Amino acid sequence: MNRPSPNISVQRPAIRQLDEAAINRIAAGEVIERPASAVKELVENALDAGAHRIEIAQADGGKTLIRVSDDGCGIAPDDLALALARHATSKIDGSDLLDIHSFGFRGEALPSLGAVGRLSVSARAEGHDAAEIAVAGGQMSAVRPAARGRGTTVTLRDLFYATPARLKFLRSERAEAQAISDTVKRLAMSAPQVGFVLRDVSGGGEGRVTFRAEAETGDLFDALEGRLRRILGAEFADNAIRIDATREGVRLSGLAALPTYSRGAAVAQHLFVNGRPVRDRMLIGALRAGYSDVLARDRHPAAALFIDCEPKLVDVNVHPAKAEVRFREPGVARGLVVSALRHALAEAGHRASSTVAGATLGAMRPEPAGARVYQMDRPSAQARGAAYRAQAPGFAEMAGDWSARVEAEAPATTPEESPATAMPLGAARAQVHENYIIAQTETGMVIVDQHAAHERLVYERLKGQAAERGIAAQALLIPEVVELSEADCALLGEHAGDLATLGLGIEPFGPGAIVVRETPAILGEVNAEALLRDMIDELHDGGASGLLGARIDAVLSRMACHGSVRSGRRMSGEEMNALLREMERTPLSGQCNHGRPTYVELQLADIERLFGRT
Repeated sequence: MNRPSPNISVQRPAIRQLDEAAINRIAAGEVIERPASAVKELVENALDAGAHRIEIAQADGGKTLIRVSDDGCGIAPDDLALALARHATSKIDGSDLLDIHSFGFRGEALPSLGAVGRLSVSARAEGHDAAEIAVAGGQMSAVRPAARGRGTTVTLRDLFYATPARLKFLRSERAEAQAISDTVKRLAMSAPQVGFVLRDVSGGGEGRVTFRAEAETGDLFDALEGRLRRILGAEFADNAIRIDATREGVRLSGLAALPTYSRGAAVAQHLFVNGRPVRDRMLIGALRAGYSDVLARDRHPAAALFIDCEPKLVDVNVHPAKAEVRFREPGVARGLVVSALRHALAEAGHRASSTVAGATLGAMRPEPAGARVYQMDRPSAQARGAAYRAQAPGFAEMAGDWSARVEAEAPATTPEESPATAMPLGAARAQVHENYIIAQTETGMVIVDQHAAHERLVYERLKGQAAERGIAAQALLIPEVVELSEADCALLGEHAGDLATLGLGIEPFGPGAIVVRETPAILGEVNAEALLRDMIDELHDGGASGLLGARIDAVLSRMACHGSVRSGRRMSGEEMNALLREMERTPLSGQCNHGRPTYVELQLADIERLFGRT
């Protein structure tokens, strides 16, 4: 039995023009998804107006009140009514939608907000009197005089009161307030020279300040680092490396955390294009690829990266909320992010994050003692020395009964070759449990996992040999033909040269097939069809494929694991020191192939605090 479609009317439907209020409410559904979206649009308007200080107030998660005040250029009284009209903007003239230098450009935010809430705008421009206008549910009032200084204040009350169905889709007040805070913080990262204040005025009055960031001074990197330290925390700033690279008119700058400062979820990844916060799949994939060789699959990097280029090289008009962008040359942007991250991480050498040492100290910290020990109750230096001498023979007798060996003291170094400069990882002093090397530095001690450290060293050596000599290709006795769509065949053909350098030889075989003649010898037996289809999916998703290289790296990693120093092997003092010196010379030696730290550094001051010697 055939049922008529509910979307097809028996009678011919009439075409009618929607009224202005309905048009604005539909547009608001695309632009204003939740209170945080309204805050984003209003703060971006304030930044476009050249504000030096922006104050945001919200009540009940933004559902009942959102107020954004700035000290920007303001709006003239004659322009207030026009500012609330759809597609009226001072940002562009409409002649070129690819030459956009501002956050906003569509002229949709204010009329959309006025269509779904109670909106009022008071402003004062240089050389004009202050004025105010209000709109509720699309009904606009007359312009009237107001009292305020230069700048603009936009007040939005009862968001979505004109579309009550949208209120049911909002989350709790706490969740919406957190979303507003996250939005303000992301915008504050992009403008470190602007001061931000966010208040929660749910209880009335001045409320309480939930976020404050004063305007930063100094050059680009100093101001940016100060702002990121304020927002992302001192731990991130202390364990991040500076990124600054340029390629074909595209510049990448910002801070990227060390691999050992990774997170369990992708919550600390902040990407900006020409100052605009974005969540772009291609850029997120490039960030992941930059860390692909130093992070485990279940860990995520932390970074704040800023891409700057000519506006004509990127299209920001591809998403209603402008959260995604499209580059004219996506390969250039992606390659810049990947290469800059890998180069910066390699330059960091053996450095590991300070959080590793903090976690170690936390695990070692003893339970609080019941009684306080005062300085007068501590033994004197002479008494301690006598005690040490008395205990020395006993320690020597115990050495054979425990899994530890003490090496002879290394020869004294000259002032020009102090451990702090010539030997950052210090001199080996002992090996415990046949797996951990204890080294003494000028300011503390280092504990090295010998297997993890040597695994990274062997892995980097194998990768260097592969890059120098190339990946050997194994010719197939019977070439394998893989049938694909014509579009997929063309896509693989564009990358055939890059795949050949990795040992995969492919050629077109008619209009809808690819013939595989060679595969990387290091991979052994390969399912060519499955490999090609996985690579096609990756090319469609991110614009580039690192799958084959990742598989080769995985094989090299396994080879390095089996060829490195095993846990349980005794090492001589010369071998331990040679391992430390090679770690200092090898990039990325601060973490093993799986992203775990290879060593922990403890400062002498921290160790003394553990024993109450401060």
